[in-house]
Amino acid sequence: MTTQESPTDTATDTASDAAAREAQSGSRASRGRAGLVAVVVWAVLVAAAFAVGHLLRRARLSSEDLLPPLHAQLRADPYTWRMIPAVCVAVACVAVLPVLVRRLAWRPLLLASWAATLAWTLALAWSDGIDHLARPLDNPGEYPAGVGAVRDDPLGWLRTFTDRLHDYPTHVRGHPPLPTLVVWALDAVGPGGTTWPAIVIVLVGTSAVVAVALTVRRLAGEEVARRTLPFLVMAPLVLWIATAMDAFFLGVGAWGTALVAVAAGRDHIVAAVGGGLLLGSLPYLSYGLLPLFAVPAAVLIACRPSARVVVALLCGCAAVPVAFTLLGFWWPDGVAATYDTYRVSSGSAKRSYWYFLVADFAVLAILVGPAVAHALPSSLASVVRAARARTAPPAPGLLAGAALLGTLALALSGVTRGEVERIWVPYAAWIVVAAARHTPPSRGWLAAQAVTALAVQALVLSEW
Repeated sequence: MTTQESPTDTATDTASDAAAREAQSGSRASRGRAGLVAVVVWAVLVAAAFAVGHLLRRARLSSEDLLPPLHAQLRADPYTWRMIPAVCVAVACVAVLPVLVRRLAWRPLLLASWAATLAWTLALAWSDGIDHLARPLDNPGEYPAGVGAVRDDPLGWLRTFTDRLHDYPTHVRGHPPLPTLVVWALDAVGPGGTTWPAIVIVLVGTSAVVAVALTVRRLAGEEVARRTLPFLVMAPLVLWIATAMDAFFLGVGAWGTALVAVAAGRDHIVAAVGGGLLLGSLPYLSYGLLPLFAVPAAVLIACRPSARVVVALLCGCAAVPVAFTLLGFWWPDGVAATYDTYRVSSGSAKRSYWYFLVADFAVLAILVGPAVAHALPSSLASVVRAARARTAPPAPGLLAGAALLGTLALALSGVTRGEVERIWVPYAAWIVVAAARHTPPSRGWLAAQAVTALAVQALVLSEW
């Protein structure tokens, strides 16, 4: 026996479909308006931060920055023809990446994305000259300048690190001992000089694109991860991958989080221990990386791993702190000693807290770019809606929101007054994930990301 729909039922269904389409269209229009407002706010925030910074400097209320909020200066002769290689790489990436995302298998796509990130990073850096890659590490305040004190007796150096902190270069005394030990180890096994550490920093930093994509794939599926990849490649934050040590921190944190995501999804104990080892090293690479734990914490909340994975992860996390403590470095003493040197320094401690509390987020806006600003409101709103409905939050909004919370905590602490163009790098990559909300191929937004990076490189001379 068959049943036939009455004309009334058909009309009702048609009306319901139309209402649903209208609601969906209205929702897209609302998201579009919110995104455009966010881009305007992005532009106003960046412009206002530079304008107020200029006024503070003229009033002699800025301690050392020539171009606040950046720890940089305007180029006396803005780049033109020297940007041609970087422009060519940018055009190629904007044109080709959306095609690769659609056509390549997953693993080749990851390799291609890493290669594209590496090419984009080096093209921007080499506009300053072929030797620029290692030049930032030649600064007398950088980690390589402190390697000489470690070379003969690394264990003795570690035991007395806190007591002799004032004797070391700026970046050595501003961080825990692990970054200096990493550079020392690279110097011991490599050819010497700063070129080898610079290469390692760039390779590790650019590889974070793969790690972040793997994490997104585990949480949200391959389609979302594919949409994320072009924006990870073209993010303006690559300007500070060559060559700031914070790019190395980015890679360590990203791979630690990716291993946690893999371990939670596959109940993989080895991945859990490996992820724990990398994440446990973060506070010993930089005191400012502690809030970055919000990102792997969000992954754990989303994935709900088994108890044995959590135990393995915690054991891995404990390994580095236990090792450093047994070898003579007590982390709380390091924090206290570094804070003492910070208070008497002529730099960060004398910068305006209230100006940089806002201006630091203008720098973060530059790092993530306008495409992320456009997508961020809808990404964060999706997390709020999921929380109200008690459903699983979308991964892009969850990861971006966790990273934003980390930056907010760090900014409120008052120890990140300036120089955040490098400090924000490990956080900014996770905020870029919000751009997965854009509908492919999104070449216009990818071009906006590229133009932002090119403009900063052409106009601003940075120490990193």
